[in-house]
Amino acid sequence: MAIRNIAIIAHVDHGKTTLVDELLKQSGVYRENERVQERAMDSGDIEKERGITILAKATSVEWKGTRINIVDTPGHADFGGEVERILSMVDGAIVLVDAAEGPMPQTKFVVGKALKVGLRPIVAVNKIDRSDARADEVINEVFDLFAALDATDEQLDFPILYGSGRDGWMAPETEKPADASLAPLFDLVLEHVPEPTVAEGPFRMIGTILEANPFLGRIITGRIHSGSIKSNQSVKVLSGDGKQIETGRISKILAFRGLERQPVEEAHAGDIVAIAGLSKGTVADTFCDPSVTEPLQAQPIDPPTVTMSFLVNDSPLAGTEGDKVTSRVIRDRLLKEAEGNVALKIEESDSKDSFYVSGRGELQLAVLIETMRREGFELAVSRPRVVMHKDENGTLMEPIEEVVIDVDEEHSGVVVQKMSERKAEMTELRPSGGDRVRLVFYAPTRGLIGYQSELLTDTRGTAVMNRLFHDYQPYKGEIGGRTNGVLLSNQPGEAVAYAMFNLEDRGPMIIEPGDKVYQGMIIGIHTRDNDLEVNVLKGKQLTNIRSAGKDEAVKLTPPIKMTLDRALSWIQDDELVEVTPKNIRLRKTYLDPVDRKRMEKTKATA
Repeated sequence: MAIRNIAIIAHVDHGKTTLVDELLKQSGVYRENERVQERAMDSGDIEKERGITILAKATSVEWKGTRINIVDTPGHADFGGEVERILSMVDGAIVLVDAAEGPMPQTKFVVGKALKVGLRPIVAVNKIDRSDARADEVINEVFDLFAALDATDEQLDFPILYGSGRDGWMAPETEKPADASLAPLFDLVLEHVPEPTVAEGPFRMIGTILEANPFLGRIITGRIHSGSIKSNQSVKVLSGDGKQIETGRISKILAFRGLERQPVEEAHAGDIVAIAGLSKGTVADTFCDPSVTEPLQAQPIDPPTVTMSFLVNDSPLAGTEGDKVTSRVIRDRLLKEAEGNVALKIEESDSKDSFYVSGRGELQLAVLIETMRREGFELAVSRPRVVMHKDENGTLMEPIEEVVIDVDEEHSGVVVQKMSERKAEMTELRPSGGDRVRLVFYAPTRGLIGYQSELLTDTRGTAVMNRLFHDYQPYKGEIGGRTNGVLLSNQPGEAVAYAMFNLEDRGPMIIEPGDKVYQGMIIGIHTRDNDLEVNVLKGKQLTNIRSAGKDEAVKLTPPIKMTLDRALSWIQDDELVEVTPKNIRLRKTYLDPVDRKRMEKTKATA
């Protein structure tokens, strides 16, 4: 059977996974009476909740006697490690662009990688039925984007389709045809995407996706570069520098058939398959016949830009809500994560009870923490810090990001002011239709930590911010941090509504009445710039004298809800986020006020 391998590239929320749903339906993957779930490719709980693709996944459909392997790639640059590996498996790409928003930074990131490896893209303009669709302008923007990314003449001569992934149609024109379906897209893939190039020689394959299976052990997915493989065949694994890692036998070969993976006896060059039976081979390693001596070259991976400390939880409430609390268990879990996620880097600290975890951005690390939390882990995490390095001249270099903010015109002034305070340089300001403007900045990564929630507050929730790693530039100088201090509990116990009511003029609370607190735990935001210790346990003094109006129930202002993402970006360097399966608490690193003063003096004299 003929094969085509394609990736679907799109920005977050441009309809990529919904389009895959329709491709599966219209190619006959589902039975007529089968119950079909929405966004079938986003199988993880966190993916469903956040509405984003985090892990790349493969599926396949059959069309006119050809098997089309489809890889759904993450649209967010924080998960770019997934994307870089995936592109080595495919021979073509569908670039899906929103008819109103046009190409966005994350699209730029993935498209740049795709053009670099020589893929010839198909451009599909999605959501053409939107009231603010501007198809012609969007096509011009896509062309300009490709040209800016040094596309070849062949790549610039891209075919274009218009349609709606949700309604399940694509066509060469913007008008919906009478016999609307995705057939034009399927036919264009067969016509435009080349068959997989197959090299001569014995079996070779680069591992691109790793997962653990309770029954089969490690499962490695990749495209067979040359030769063929059978069940029970002997193979060896070579690292990128040619060292032999292990030898073993293939216990199972799984081929993608729709959303299912079916065992097959044999697979041939050009097909995307998953193999099981090896215990050490991982992503970017070459799986090959024992006669092979040279490994295949894997795509280089961009370096991490943000790092955080993961610490053993040492608060007074440690161990009361989670069952995985020791450094050994946390270490094993982080190392397991790093095996499958090449964009993560794990280092042990000297103290052995904390670990440095580096990744592409706060979102990638927040998703890891959320996943661990749901698995029953308890831990404390520090504020994200930026990974800096020195160039050959000894100049301190820091990561700079390209930031695109779409905002209502009336709020553009405050956005420009706040970004300039964060050492950002504005490179572009242009109208984007509907009384909105698009602002483009080059900003230091450390200046953007914590800005998302502030931006939404400043623009009444109307701004959309997208970020993309640009390059390393010389250190931009000090950037001001949070302006407010915090309210700290001065003793352990349970928060009392009466005490919280009396503290309301000191600042908004971030806890509810009845929540457990301890000394050094952050319970609210101080209206001034200093930290203040308060008693949140103090109940009402009872007397036997009754007076009118005295016993009315206190009415509290609703507390500010600290989500994990918001907490990570809001805390300062001397604070931690305590993460348990049931709660997210904020605290000072040193709970005892005497220890905090001692550390402040040490810093001042250093």
